[in-house]
Amino acid sequence: MSTGIAANAEEQSDDVEIIQVRGISGSLAESARQKRYSDQIVDAVVAEDIGKLPDNNIAEALQRITGVSIKSDFGVGENVTIRGIDENRVELNGRSTSGSGRGGISLSDFPSSFLKTVSVVKSPTADMIEGALGGTVNMQTIRPLELQEPMVAITVDAEYADKTENWAPKVTAAAGSNWDLGDNGLFGASFVVSYLDREIRQDEFQTKMNSYDSIEGFDEVGNGPNDTFTVRSENTVRMKEESRERTAYGLSLQWAPQSNEGNIYLDLSYSELEGGQEAHDVLDVVTSPVANANTYQSGSGQLMEYTLLNAFVLNKTESDFDENESYSHALGGDWQLTDQIRMFGEVAITGSEENSVDSQLNLRPVDREAYEAAYADDPFVSPGSYMNRIDADLSFKSDKLPGIVYSDPTAMTSADGQAIREMFYDTAKTENDETAVRFDLEYAEPMGVDWISQVKTGVRVTNREYEFQTAELQNANGSTFKDAYKKAKYVGGDKDGQYVTPAFIDDPIFADAIHEVTYKNQFDQIDGYGPNSLTGPFAAYKANLLSNDPEGAFSRMQQWLAGTTYATTGSLADNMTNLEDEWKFIEEDTRAVYLQFHLDFDEVTAVLGGRYVETDLDSTIIHDYSDEELAVLLEQDKNLSVKGNKLTGTNEYSDFLPSLNVNWSIDDDTIARFAAAKVMRRADFGDLSPAFDIGMTLIDGTQGSYDLDPKRVTQYDLSVEHYFGEGGMVSAAVFYKDVESFTVPVSNCEANSRTINDQSVGEEWPNICILDEAGQSQSEVNTLPGDTVGGEQIVEDLRNQGLTGITISRETNGGSGEVYGVELAYQQTFDFLPGPWAGLGIVTNYTYADSEQPNKLPLENISEHAFNFQLYWEWEGFQTRLAYNWRDEFMDEEDYGKRTWQGGKKGYGSDFNRTDPDADNYDPTAGNVYREARGQWDYSASYDIDETWTVVGNVVNLTGEPLIYTTAQGHDFRNTEADRRYTLGVRAKF
Repeated sequence: MSTGIAANAEEQSDDVEIIQVRGISGSLAESARQKRYSDQIVDAVVAEDIGKLPDNNIAEALQRITGVSIKSDFGVGENVTIRGIDENRVELNGRSTSGSGRGGISLSDFPSSFLKTVSVVKSPTADMIEGALGGTVNMQTIRPLELQEPMVAITVDAEYADKTENWAPKVTAAAGSNWDLGDNGLFGASFVVSYLDREIRQDEFQTKMNSYDSIEGFDEVGNGPNDTFTVRSENTVRMKEESRERTAYGLSLQWAPQSNEGNIYLDLSYSELEGGQEAHDVLDVVTSPVANANTYQSGSGQLMEYTLLNAFVLNKTESDFDENESYSHALGGDWQLTDQIRMFGEVAITGSEENSVDSQLNLRPVDREAYEAAYADDPFVSPGSYMNRIDADLSFKSDKLPGIVYSDPTAMTSADGQAIREMFYDTAKTENDETAVRFDLEYAEPMGVDWISQVKTGVRVTNREYEFQTAELQNANGSTFKDAYKKAKYVGGDKDGQYVTPAFIDDPIFADAIHEVTYKNQFDQIDGYGPNSLTGPFAAYKANLLSNDPEGAFSRMQQWLAGTTYATTGSLADNMTNLEDEWKFIEEDTRAVYLQFHLDFDEVTAVLGGRYVETDLDSTIIHDYSDEELAVLLEQDKNLSVKGNKLTGTNEYSDFLPSLNVNWSIDDDTIARFAAAKVMRRADFGDLSPAFDIGMTLIDGTQGSYDLDPKRVTQYDLSVEHYFGEGGMVSAAVFYKDVESFTVPVSNCEANSRTINDQSVGEEWPNICILDEAGQSQSEVNTLPGDTVGGEQIVEDLRNQGLTGITISRETNGGSGEVYGVELAYQQTFDFLPGPWAGLGIVTNYTYADSEQPNKLPLENISEHAFNFQLYWEWEGFQTRLAYNWRDEFMDEEDYGKRTWQGGKKGYGSDFNRTDPDADNYDPTAGNVYREARGQWDYSASYDIDETWTVVGNVVNLTGEPLIYTTAQGHDFRNTEADRRYTLGVRAKF
């Protein structure tokens, strides 16, 4: 540290908070200090040393805080819910971050090593940026002028994932210093870079829940609702491997005058992520359940042992790839204009660009012998009529991987029973950019009023642009390669009009790209209930080939389909078609102004203020309306405008957001707090665009609306905190949120010309909506009952006539609901104990939460009970921590889709209505998915060899706990498990 900085350290103490934090107890003491002296209800996670949060992942560190739970993917924490709400803001140094959606960057995409503190603000003040319903996550980096001495820190970790058996490098390097420039002031600079290259895996089993009134060969009455049985089919094993390479950079420059009257800073942050997911799926479909000698049902009507007749097994290969670049840059400063007035200003630009690819190359179980015999009699027969069908004996037990044994163990690998079915290749690009300018003034002790310590006011204006575009691989007919094996026909020559010859997996075009799939360490966390044929081996197209050489996969398809109606020329890129009906462009301008008073009545202090926000929104799509249709639309809706083929809807609204935070110092160590506020959250971009987002099967999709109101919440908090010793704290809080503007889904059957050629029927036929008139969309969603004899052929014939549609779900402004709960917390270092025992400490907290939305269901991701416990010990350079996180069952998704639609509590089977409370078959629980209660142990340890070197190690998911998902009836239908992750590393600080 330069002598100039040292000489001015005392002068800077009021403006630059210089606090040395070291070790677990030091981190906890600082988090308690920040909570204690905040004007708001805040919890924080503080780095144990420069660039060392208590966990390797920001979300996983935040889950230790009361009221905070995380969402994970592949066992890695990605996003948080705060008091049961996931519509929150993620900020960096108090400004926006940018991801593909509204909330900001994913917490798994930002390196934890960049941060000194991550705070969760649960009670807002007027000067905070609007948009968080649960709370604001503010990630704070260290400022160069905060450094007490020149710093260079390097961390090198190796992370081992036990399913992929992969060692992943994780490297972070940081450097910073500051210099006394004499009369030219003080200058500081810091730079940090982080690199991660990881391969992990998720094993997944899921099934489709079906409701039956009777079971062939089983005389009992069903124990389920309405005397029904629950039967599982479409049993699926998916093995998905993810590779993720992330490089992130951060640069901070800061200057301050010798007078310490202010500072100017430039912050640059950039993150680049490349990642792919390669998966092999195998599932059985189109089955008929019958009883066998071992058949019985559970007390809730689950059929536990039975046989599925005439199943055919689908072997699929999937590859997803994403490239994401995000940045957050800011130029700003603050200045003491007079003894009482301080000015702050900042210009910030944040943005992200994500390019993604989704691809599939799938097989179909065509019976070669049967097909070739039929072809010899009639060369115009369809390969789709000769499926290689087998029977399956199933054994189910709750929370177990089921036993599934096929009658023909070679069915999934034999070249005589597996042929190429189809290829899909979709691309998408999402851009999300915001420019924000803010200007704030602080006026201390205004007008000599001694009980007003400060008045703050400010303005903030933003411009945001969001654009989404997607394209898909199509043939010359304008359709995809869906079911090419039974749709493509030869054109001309001796085979004119015949179906394309099936390409079995030993065909020379494909043979070298096919392999038998097996995996190590498969389903080693959840116990199996007998052998499961779906776990392999099975034949499939190589996932790494599809991922790394999609052009090669397309070339193989071209060779096979040459001379047919699906023939193509040119490269893969030449055959990509932009889907104009899914293009979205949203421009959003906001203007905010606030006024905030800091009141001081000795033992009682308060922050009272109000924020006024105006929002202007333009949502644009590409339309294909005729002039006559446009004239009607423009007459009906004056907020619509048209320019060429672009149709724009405009919406304007304003919000006044008052807030109050009151703190009462009961004594020197005890504080009571009360807070009340109104908060708002603008609708997600996908919900604001009338453009369609349609699934690959063309069976269902979503559509937004430009005139959606924001969600608005009135919230109240009351808490008591008592502090003792060095970082000791005990606290209790209650909270209540009144949600005034939920959105509710409504559905219609949308006519779309693409359905005739590309809509999947097959096993999906009961889920396809039927039109009254070809080409005419309708509000009613009508489907054939699931027990209709010959239903698949009926729906296929209707599709070929243009009489099937796409079920489109739209969010509309709806009713109100509530969230409420209690938070309890306690932490203490037992430094009063003798000798090494003085390094022992404990942190624990408990959260109770409950909620209700307009359809009387709870909100997603809210556990009624959640518990955290950490036991740590540090002594003479050694630190160790054992952490446990447990949360109760919660609703994971309100509408998971077709696999759980028949699992509703009322037992209506496929004949249900989720959206109309007046319908006789109304059941909002149809499609609900719940995640069972789960606890996870994590462990970490480190040893300071000397002042420079530290060795570190940790384990995530120490005991290997899987995730179990159930329907509203409590029947488990899905389980997943991810790697245990072990990290060993070394840190050096110079």
